[in-house]
Amino acid sequence: MHIDRREALLGLTSSLLLANRAHAGFDEQAWSNEVFAHGVASGDPDTDSVVLWTRVSGLANDAKVRWVVASDIAMQKVVAQGMTSTSRARDFTVKVVPNGLPSGARLYFQFAVGGVKSPIGRTQTLADGELDRLVLAVASCSNFPFGRFNGYQAIADDPEIDVVVHLGDYIYEYSETGYGGDDGRRLGRVHEPRHETVTLSDYRRRHAQYKSDPGSLAMHAAHPLIATWDDHESTNNPWAGGAQNHQDDEGAWMDRRTVSLRAYYEWMPVREPAVGQAPEHRRGHFSYGNLASLIAVETRHMARSKQIEFSDHRDALESPESAQEFYRTIVGAADRQMITDEDRRYFQNALRASKANGQPWRIFLNQTILAKVLSPNLQDTTFANAVAKADESTASLVDGLTSLGALGLPANMDAWDGYPQARERLYEAAAAVGVTDLLAVTGDTHVFWQNRLFDKDNRSMGLELGTSGITSPRGFSQLGAAATQRFDELTAERNDSVDWVDGGHRGYIKLTLEHAQATAQFVALSNIETRRFTTDVLRTVKIVRDTDTIKYT
Repeated sequence: MHIDRREALLGLTSSLLLANRAHAGFDEQAWSNEVFAHGVASGDPDTDSVVLWTRVSGLANDAKVRWVVASDIAMQKVVAQGMTSTSRARDFTVKVVPNGLPSGARLYFQFAVGGVKSPIGRTQTLADGELDRLVLAVASCSNFPFGRFNGYQAIADDPEIDVVVHLGDYIYEYSETGYGGDDGRRLGRVHEPRHETVTLSDYRRRHAQYKSDPGSLAMHAAHPLIATWDDHESTNNPWAGGAQNHQDDEGAWMDRRTVSLRAYYEWMPVREPAVGQAPEHRRGHFSYGNLASLIAVETRHMARSKQIEFSDHRDALESPESAQEFYRTIVGAADRQMITDEDRRYFQNALRASKANGQPWRIFLNQTILAKVLSPNLQDTTFANAVAKADESTASLVDGLTSLGALGLPANMDAWDGYPQARERLYEAAAAVGVTDLLAVTGDTHVFWQNRLFDKDNRSMGLELGTSGITSPRGFSQLGAAATQRFDELTAERNDSVDWVDGGHRGYIKLTLEHAQATAQFVALSNIETRRFTTDVLRTVKIVRDTDTIKYT
């Protein structure tokens, strides 16, 4: 696939007038106006319902909002309609969940307030029964200061996509001088508010800024969203009792977590927590007819044990032998949790239902890398030459990775490698209902991955596809293309679980599911600094079934 947007962008009279001729008129509109400045969105589809979202700007008082769902873009064949209200208490966001919609249907929706109509959005309910094909866009890690959300624009422009799966880090919490700050000043995309997000008002303003990007406006209007959060929706690396990027002078952690999740529910097209359900306990099972189940569980706030820092255990890392004992007994302690027991049962029951329905695909919507990945051996000339020219912070990062590689340890203690017993319990829950063919789709690392999954006994448990960031870069991308590529090659050489890895590009995965096979396309963006860009498929991978396993071909 190769999309050249330069020609399409010429002659547009507004940066919010987004063109795509393949949509037969649907995209010939501005995605926002002064009243609906943050556009429209939909998400969390079911077979007969879907969440519809917008936000009304410029209000001082409560307002009534009309909504309409139709089967045609002209909004004449109405299938549902009604009135709702919004107020300052929910930051004037609007969320409705119409029921009784037709299953597997492509539908259009619109809001109106005070005689002003919103842009028209398009959505789709889950199929019920026979389904031949499902196309997912898999996205993650959209940090506003690092560049424009052109990946979202490319997703919006693809008429084959049925649903967007967003695996977290939809917003970032940092201040204008934090992660991405230099790029933000250079590109004119400084975070709003300029300080780190801590209060409810802070998180609301940050969500509003991210929703204002033209690519975001287009994607949300074009496709429904299934979203899981990761860490930056609250702050970096949270666990059940705190977070790495939360300090005492920022107030109580639980207060910050509460307001960050409140803003998330207000500003995202997701279902509200059920009565009696804690807001932090977000999970989902999206069943697409006889073809696929998409399953998500909560891994950040409910049960996760605190991440282990190697710097706190220097005495245990004096030799490869002591390092392996440390990993086995400390990192691999049985009481280290990633998800709740309840969520593990939920995951298992969803897998059981998928098997019973004869679905060939069970997609685990996973936030952090699931496969076992040891740090590579970095005693390599190409990489060493690049590091010699690096700045101090980058050189320090590489020194740390070099040490971990020599000790035979993984680098990412925030991923499932930091919770190996929790990973085994997940695999045991799957195997207990006859599932050894998981297909995990994963975000977080800003890197493309093609991985294989194995339990502690080296039994195949499935495959993993990791997506790069929409804008967020790899940590040492400044070393240059040659060194980045060599690091990826060394990572694959070191790990039997890693078939291919690429940290040199930003983009997303287009995953097409059919009964006999799945096809993953790793889509890379040429540019995120301006709105002129192309997309190219770096790699295409086919996945087929073999009895109770799946494999790459």
